[in-house]
Amino acid sequence: MSLEQRLSDMIQPLVEDLGCDFVGLELSGPRHALLRIYIDRDIEGGVTLSDCEKVSREVAALLDVEDPIQSSYRLEVSSPGVDRPLFSPEQYASHCGEVVKLALHVPVAERRRLQGTVESVDGDTIVILYENDQRLEIPFSSIARGRIVPDYDALLRGQGLKN
Repeated sequence: MSLEQRLSDMIQPLVEDLGCDFVGLELSGPRHALLRIYIDRDIEGGVTLSDCEKVSREVAALLDVEDPIQSSYRLEVSSPGVDRPLFSPEQYASHCGEVVKLALHVPVAERRRLQGTVESVDGDTIVILYENDQRLEIPFSSIARGRIVPDYDALLRGQGLKN
């Protein structure tokens, strides 16, 4: 099991006990690592600064006791924002019809980076429409990183984003 998965398994129940949704986490850099935890709430206004502070305090205490990260690291807790990162097939499925930007572990259609619309999700396969509606089936395990590409025009018109 990867360190990221161990951390997710450890942190998710704590975040949910604190009344927030655990969106996912990123751990970057071998030295002076950054552990970034994304949280959300299903209330109007979403995550508050107070939510982030509370989760940060409790997660820091948990990590001090469990000590899963062997090097020094910084802890950040934040909302996912409008360019929301996606961490699971279920999250991709909830954003069907939206544009995503992907970085892949291995090339698909001779590309390691691509942008397209999530057409559907079938189990662990994400179906993306890109460039002239070409259809790509990408195994979730091939995705290194994925993010929503916000529709800023819709945001400016006050239409918001799907959650």
